[in-house]
Amino acid sequence: MDNVTNLKWLYLDFNSYFATIEQQVKPDLRNSPVAIVPSLTDYTCAIAASYDAKKLGIKTGTMIYEAKKKCPELICIQADHEKYIYYHHKLIREINKYIPVEQVCSIDEVACRLIGRECNPKIVVHKAIAIKQGIKKNVGDYISCSIGISSNKFLAKTASNLQKPNGLKIISNHKIEERLNHLKLSDLTGIGKRMETKLHLSGITSVKKLYKLSPKYMRKIWGNVIGERFWHMLRGEDIEEIYTNTRTVGHSHVLHPKWRDYKKSREVMRRLIIKAASRLRRKGFLCTNLKISLKTISGKKVKSTEKFHKINDSFSLLEKSEYIWKKLISNFGREKIRQVNVVLYGLYPKSSSQTNLLDILENKTHKIKRKNILISETIDRINSRFGRDSVTIGALPKEMFQFSGTKVAFTRIPEIREFYE
Repeated sequence: MDNVTNLKWLYLDFNSYFATIEQQVKPDLRNSPVAIVPSLTDYTCAIAASYDAKKLGIKTGTMIYEAKKKCPELICIQADHEKYIYYHHKLIREINKYIPVEQVCSIDEVACRLIGRECNPKIVVHKAIAIKQGIKKNVGDYISCSIGISSNKFLAKTASNLQKPNGLKIISNHKIEERLNHLKLSDLTGIGKRMETKLHLSGITSVKKLYKLSPKYMRKIWGNVIGERFWHMLRGEDIEEIYTNTRTVGHSHVLHPKWRDYKKSREVMRRLIIKAASRLRRKGFLCTNLKISLKTISGKKVKSTEKFHKINDSFSLLEKSEYIWKKLISNFGREKIRQVNVVLYGLYPKSSSQTNLLDILENKTHKIKRKNILISETIDRINSRFGRDSVTIGALPKEMFQFSGTKVAFTRIPEIREFYE
């Protein structure tokens, strides 16, 4: 290990997280090729894969019918997001015993700031090993993580990717080039396919060439200040991140083949609207826009939006959604729907709401709106206390009783209560 003191961050990345949690809970799955899927059908894709599956070329996004050609013995497990969040919180509590978690970056990644003696390489390595041992002992003996340590989060995350699974690597400032030169451009966080293409068109085909650019030229390639920030991060500078406030609340769902007709896909859409509305109220927001997007099995996409006065009750949003839905399906003919996406945006704090003067004059309308809000909030409280679907708006089809609509976006960890909405 390098005897340097410019270390400021420890970055922890859980290996093949969803698949590993399933293997932790079900020991008979261990050392087997496992794919986590949204639904048990060959016409979906893997949202996660175990290391044994990855060795066979199966990764996130691989279609299951293709995966089974590569590996006929592949075991597909339907995603249990509530379980993954439960273990996520257990892991956070365990890490906090050794070093405070500064930032939860995703469901399977956290960053910890190093202070004082923790910046010493020997001490931070000792802590990293203790975290690994604590996880094995107190959370799950099959759960492993890769840990990276460096002078900023970007390099610490990069270090965590250098050795997988169960790695522990340091990138010190005086060895950055040496550590990064063998990597592909796409191995660096923030360089996706589009940016990699832009870099290639500019003659930058390796990390070595990227490192030699000036901050001004990197800004030109990126087209904004992010390129210049990238230059500084590559050199180990610990620059402050740019944070944004909540701008949207939404949910999406890839439909099981049995749910792809208009009637059942409409029920899924309504369910997603109700969940999004409940989240909106819990966060203390009202919205002024609703967008619904649909994607067919052939890949055709359509979307439509509706603008309105500030609302957050489920009844009003369901009414808006029905209007949008009728417009959308008129464009589809007889095509089956593969994916439904709903987004509430144009958000305002609930405290900013002002009673519409026209509503006051039309006293009946005002009373109905107030009643809808009170009923929506009451349903939230009942479902939170007694469980999801204790009270529903309208009859719920039998096959949807187990459908929650809550999924883990890797950069957003749902709260447990979302599974009861």
